[in-house]
Amino acid sequence: MSPIELRATAGLAGIYGLRMFGMFIILPVFAFYAEHIPGGDNYTLVGVALGAYGLTQAILQIPFGWLSDRIGRKPVIYIGLVLFAAGSFIAASADDIYWVIFGRIVQGSGAISAAVMALAADLTREEHRTKAMAAIGMTIGTVFALSLIIAPGLNRLIGVPGIFAMTGILALLAMTVVYKIIPNPLICRFHSDTEASAGRFKNVLHNPELLRLNFGVFSLHATLMALWLVIPLSLRNAGLAADYHWQIYLPVLLISMALIVPAIIYAEKKVKLKPVFIVAVSVLLVSQGLFVLMLDSIWGMAIALLVFFTAFNLLEASLPSLISKISPVGAKGTAIGVYSSLQFLGAFTGATTGGYLYGHHGGPALFAFCGVLLALWLVLAITMKAPAAVRTKMYHVQEMETGKASGLSRELASLPGVHEALVLAGEGVAYLKVDMKGFDETRVVQLLEGEV
Repeated sequence: MSPIELRATAGLAGIYGLRMFGMFIILPVFAFYAEHIPGGDNYTLVGVALGAYGLTQAILQIPFGWLSDRIGRKPVIYIGLVLFAAGSFIAASADDIYWVIFGRIVQGSGAISAAVMALAADLTREEHRTKAMAAIGMTIGTVFALSLIIAPGLNRLIGVPGIFAMTGILALLAMTVVYKIIPNPLICRFHSDTEASAGRFKNVLHNPELLRLNFGVFSLHATLMALWLVIPLSLRNAGLAADYHWQIYLPVLLISMALIVPAIIYAEKKVKLKPVFIVAVSVLLVSQGLFVLMLDSIWGMAIALLVFFTAFNLLEASLPSLISKISPVGAKGTAIGVYSSLQFLGAFTGATTGGYLYGHHGGPALFAFCGVLLALWLVLAITMKAPAAVRTKMYHVQEMETGKASGLSRELASLPGVHEALVLAGEGVAYLKVDMKGFDETRVVQLLEGEV
């Protein structure tokens, strides 16, 4: 990658991570904060406050991506950061749960994910774009882990209102990063691999394999958000003061990360994606039973959390890869857009429903709700088609007529190891879905150079 590409990737990853940091950082401590504000004794409202950002994020992220095609990437990112900062300051100054909910709604309305990805695509060459997207995506896991570890300490120092204010200030500072560090793209164009296309929604929404994965990410994040209504309180009730919860979260996250590496390597190298996927969903389901049995024990909760996060982290890493393998070659961006929207909708649904169930029926009812979602997902996972062991490759192409682009697509698709090929002359790119074992990249390059 060139220096400009590296600078753009680092800057955009930082901005993307900052927004997710603002969403994640309150998860381990919000239940304690809610106990001391008016309305915080209503767990349904506490759940809404936790998950409200997901609703506006789910609704607005695709439209914000489209808006960035019209008015530019950076203006949309500026708007999103201002909204996120405004929501953070509203939540910081809230004197009851309703204002916190409003602040979280405004936070989520700063839905810049699609615009960030589109800008990254504008600023990177086709052959390096996958690396840039992977770097940005990796910030989610890193920020999530960091949030869980430092949240208890920050809560002790500045409290939840201070955490909200801090994220608001960081969002405003991030605007300087966008202005001074991230380059301005020479050309802003639509990218099928990163942006949603209205014309491709039908294909994506009628693909049964993609629907299975969309339900999966919905269930995964619904379960995650529901758990944060009960885990912090259960650890405290078991005898571990809130300030020391990081002593559970840190080793759990480190060990779980170490455990998933062999599973990922095995799944990719041995083409065992489906069996590993099914086992991970099964383990996630088992973890819900462990939570019910271990609620009164610190060590028991630590074990249940380790089982949960091992499966969660494996699935969180696997799902985007499966979306890429299964989605039609020219509709990857649309598939990812729908997938991301369902992810955020799951966060809202899980937190809201979990809050109601916990407040009215207790922890076992919340875990039963999560268990039902995961059991349904397990059925869908067992009956899904085994995904092909393919990767998406992108190549720059010269301007050409639509008919010639169609002909070139057919020629590329006929090459050994190529499962699908699509040349989009308007984007100046050829998308190929290939099996790396039988793929001869030299022949692709020779064919494309022959079109120059």
